[in-house]
Amino acid sequence: MSVDLSQRLVPDGLWELAAPLLPSFTSRPQGGGTAPLDERCVFTAVVYVLTSGCA
Repeated sequence: MSVDLSQRLVPDGLWELAAPLLPSFTSRPQGGGTAPLDERCVFTAVVYVLTSGCA
């Protein structure tokens, strides 16, 4: 996503409210699983799907 769209969908104020609510990433002792991603990018993608009506 472009920076302009990202800032419009999730401004800094909204991110400051949402960031503490997200669970922290902990690696699994046995390994495997998913790699950590940028939490703000993932949150922006969720907001985009919810606000655009995208399936």
